[in-house]
Amino acid sequence: MTVVYLDAFLALNFAVNYLLLACAGKLDGAPMARGRCALAAALGAGFGALTLLPGGAFLEHPVCKAGAAVLMLLAAFGRSERLLRTGGLFLVLSCAFGGGLLLLSRGGRGLPGGSLSMRDILIAAALSYGCLSLVLRGQFTHTRTGGQLQELTLSRQGRSVTVLALRDTGNTLQDPLTGRPVVVIEGARVQSLVPELPLLDRQSLSDPVALLRDLGGQAGSLRLQLLPYRAVGVECGMLLALRMDRADYGTRSIRNCLTALSPTPVSDGGGYCALIGGEPE
Repeated sequence: MTVVYLDAFLALNFAVNYLLLACAGKLDGAPMARGRCALAAALGAGFGALTLLPGGAFLEHPVCKAGAAVLMLLAAFGRSERLLRTGGLFLVLSCAFGGGLLLLSRGGRGLPGGSLSMRDILIAAALSYGCLSLVLRGQFTHTRTGGQLQELTLSRQGRSVTVLALRDTGNTLQDPLTGRPVVVIEGARVQSLVPELPLLDRQSLSDPVALLRDLGGQAGSLRLQLLPYRAVGVECGMLLALRMDRADYGTRSIRNCLTALSPTPVSDGGGYCALIGGEPE
């Protein structure tokens, strides 16, 4: 008969859950408060303890485990736009951690009877994070801690939207009136700020000249204009630009900010959806 000490079980599960959540957030550059991470880890540990109680065997079903994992992610990261990707990293880290434990147990490490010590479990957690951080280094080079990713809030006529933006020093677009950097954002993200406009999808924004022509006199009241740009493979293109009442990011607050609407995603993996020009503050 296997004897499980509930206090040790809870402490160990809490520590492992906290490490896995923290590592997933760090790899993805997702915002996470320590208190929320601790709450999520406690939820996971509590769920694990319930499976040990009489009548709790049904909680071992994959659907129940998946539901518990979703609750943990929501508790740790909230309903962020990157929750799906962060959750995927959490799953991969968990699988890598399990593989590390299996490797250590097959290698003859651990306590008599085949169980693993706390030291072995922590080693497996460190190895899983270290290996994945090396493998995925190129996919998560932009982080909040380095100042490259920042929250951007755009405001217009009492409405506002907050997104994650990359500070791109290669973005040299400037407002022709003020010379200040132009914010580039995926057009669909600002649809709620301009409900007067038709659907800001890829098809309509790909031909901004036709869109302006169709709007007629309404374009002036909406403060819309065309902004020329050059990029790799594009000798001379046009972006539809809209003046926002204010743009806030980092320590900066820019009034009457010119914002260019991109018809296509600005990041490969969806880690951010806007570009901010200029040097880091």
